Amino acid sequence: MPHNTGHQLLIVTGMSGAGRSTVGNSLEDLGWYVVDNLPPQMLGPIADLFTITKTPVPRLAVIIDVRGGEFFSELEENLSLLGGKAVNVRVLYLEANDSTLVKRFEQVRRPHPLQGDGTILDGIAEERKRLLALRESADVVMDTSDLNVHQLSTKTAEHFSVDSTVKLQLTVMSFGYKYGIPADADNVADARFIPNPFWNEELRPFTGLDTQVSDYVLAQTGAMEFINSYAKALQPVLDGYLRENKHYATIAIGCTGGKHRSVAISTKLSELLSSNNEYTVTVRHRDLGKE
Repeated sequence: MPHNTGHQLLIVTGMSGAGRSTVGNSLEDLGWYVVDNLPPQMLGPIADLFTITKTPVPRLAVIIDVRGGEFFSELEENLSLLGGKAVNVRVLYLEANDSTLVKRFEQVRRPHPLQGDGTILDGIAEERKRLLALRESADVVMDTSDLNVHQLSTKTAEHFSVDSTVKLQLTVMSFGYKYGIPADADNVADARFIPNPFWNEELRPFTGLDTQVSDYVLAQTGAMEFINSYAKALQPVLDGYLRENKHYATIAIGCTGGKHRSVAISTKLSELLSSNNEYTVTVRHRDLGKE
């Protein structure tokens, strides 16, 4: 769907309570023109703003969600009609886990728009079902479960600042399996084949960011072989993302608790991937400090 043009149209959608308002405010701060709660049928006319207005609108963000009722069901159809427009269209899908969404709705004391006579969880389940196909086709999936409003604003800026479409923005994320696999990961690898420093009393208090733990992990049989092979295996995948105009990707490396092995492996992997000038690599240690 994207075109070779400077005009950018960003569709912001996803789960109710996942942070669309925060993202919208952040995009405005970044210089985007933001339209909230737009009926999908208006996507075509609003895309024409790029060509018919005297004042250029280079970057336009539209927030669309289930508040649109029956109109929302026609979103995918209207998105497909944008293929003939001279505009680069992307879809940002926001989500969060059930417990986080329930907590957010309870804090603001508002019902879920789809719960009807049921519970908040009923509404969340119905919304996930309706949005499944849209999530799978989104250009960017952002999980906000562990992000406060400031962290979400920062992550939005990382993805959608002025230079965000120049390179592939790659996040290498360590995580602990006992806290769940990251929902927004594009590729997941398991570092639990390496002996766990947790069982070494001298190493246990430290993390994969500390030299003694990192040296221990990387010296284990197969560790560097895995890192080098995985970086090489990712190369055609990441190149394909660029060809398909996918500008954001998350590579997740997991171990049991997200403290030792995955942190050391993710840090080393990011160093290797950073050697490619087409990538902007950021390291994030999701579960560090949770234990």
